[in-house]
Amino acid sequence: MSFACETPRTGPAAMFALHLQGQLPLLATERLLLRAPKVEDFDAFARIACTERGQYVGGPMTREDAWADFTQMTATWLLHGHGIWTIGRGGEIAGFVLLGFEPGDLEPELGFLLLPEAEGCGIAFEAATAAQKHALDSLGWTTLVSYIDPSNTRAQRLATRLGAVRDGLVDDAQVWRYGSGGVAA
Repeated sequence: MSFACETPRTGPAAMFALHLQGQLPLLATERLLLRAPKVEDFDAFARIACTERGQYVGGPMTREDAWADFTQMTATWLLHGHGIWTIGRGGEIAGFVLLGFEPGDLEPELGFLLLPEAEGCGIAFEAATAAQKHALDSLGWTTLVSYIDPSNTRAQRLATRLGAVRDGLVDDAQVWRYGSGGVAA
């Protein structure tokens, strides 16, 4: 079941949203395009957050809770100048990558969420590397961590591959710290 808020608007409001989306950084890699999130992307986000895939990010969530999470991560672009990107690959959505700062976070976070069909081919690594570079070069961040559920071994392996080392716990999540300056050396 979807809610009316998930339906894209038309008219002047849609044009204004398109204008705002155009102001967000667009990151391109060899295979991927990290772009502003759109209302139409929410269904892909819900396919992660509302299923067993969401167990590591506070789920599985209800669709309503997933909408609140998605819109909060989108809103941080207006409030902080960073947030969630939709990962596009060949015209399809592969998942999402995030530079975030949520309640309980002690430092800015690098997060990554992939759809099942996008796993195992380096997409998360490529997208996270682009987001790390943006955090250091464009935002001037000097610290960056990933908060990872202790049972999420896939995310732990990715953080290690990205150059992070485990550095304690915060609210039952492992803190994975990226190299000097927040980017894997």
